[in-house]
Amino acid sequence: MTKKIIAVDLDGTLLNGESKLSDFTKKTIKEISKKGHQIIIATGRPYRMAKDFYRELELETPMINFNGSLTHLPGKVWKYEKCLTVDKKYLLDMVERTEEIEADFIAGEYRKKFYITAPDQEIADPRLFGVKNFQPENQFNSDLVTKDPNCILLQTRVSDKYALAEEMNSFYKHQLNINTWGGPLNILECTPKGVHKAFALEYLIDVMNVDRKNLIAFGDEHNDTEMLAFAGTGYAMKNANPALLPFADEQLPLTNEEDGVAHFLRELFL
Repeated sequence: MTKKIIAVDLDGTLLNGESKLSDFTKKTIKEISKKGHQIIIATGRPYRMAKDFYRELELETPMINFNGSLTHLPGKVWKYEKCLTVDKKYLLDMVERTEEIEADFIAGEYRKKFYITAPDQEIADPRLFGVKNFQPENQFNSDLVTKDPNCILLQTRVSDKYALAEEMNSFYKHQLNINTWGGPLNILECTPKGVHKAFALEYLIDVMNVDRKNLIAFGDEHNDTEMLAFAGTGYAMKNANPALLPFADEQLPLTNEEDGVAHFLRELFL
């Protein structure tokens, strides 16, 4: 059998509702890897929020973080690493417009750190940033923003996060890629213009010298649209956002709570 590249989203796809990997999913992914197929985590999460899953799955493949802004080989120096950033002026401007966009918090995300306007766990869940508690050094201060972030993350109180994403894309003249993230949470993520999961996967399969037809992908949310459309075969979860379905080749019969990806991979490869 031709070896496949299998790109998997985390939240709402590979992870269950408690943001954990089930034992069944871990066992399946390890067996698939032993068959020679390469599992690629493609997530909106920063590396610090995805590394534990990478280790649990015992992967040795590249990882895509920040919805495509960072493509790297965890724990290793890799000559093909690609790290892209957003001009810091957009972060500073969004902070100034906090009330206008009804933001609970706005955060500048970097590979190994983050700054958040409201480091208060009554407002923002520290787990969104891969920490147990916020620390004083996480407090946003415009004077600290000396480098361009990998992405900008914000949580909003508006009733329609998709409409806000469109409005912000228009306001910033489409110089950013503003998308939704976090399933039921009202979260938007801003990455560099033209950057999304498919952007990173196209780069990655070129580096790995793999034909696109041998790329399969699994996702559940709006930020997976480009990835599913780009893949040789794209699968939407049973629990997927309806907006994702037109971009998928097929919808799985099971949800993330039912280990949908693992069961389907077993049917395909084991």
